[in-house]
Amino acid sequence: MAKYKSKDLLTKTKDELKDRIQFLRKEQFNLRFQAVNGQIENPLRFRLIRREIAAIKTIINNNLMKVK
Repeated sequence: MAKYKSKDLLTKTKDELKDRIQFLRKEQFNLRFQAVNGQIENPLRFRLIRREIAAIKTIINNNLMKVK
């Protein structure tokens, strides 16, 4: 999977972003099992997932602040 584009994340709704976080958390969980079993193909994917989750959370929090 390619790196996320911040412009794409900004155009999504809050529900879509929450769904994306849920998907990334599941993927992160599966990667942990692969790492334990020695089957992981791309260990750098951990970092990409973590950063994308952080970017999504930042966008959600900033959007909530604008609404108030």
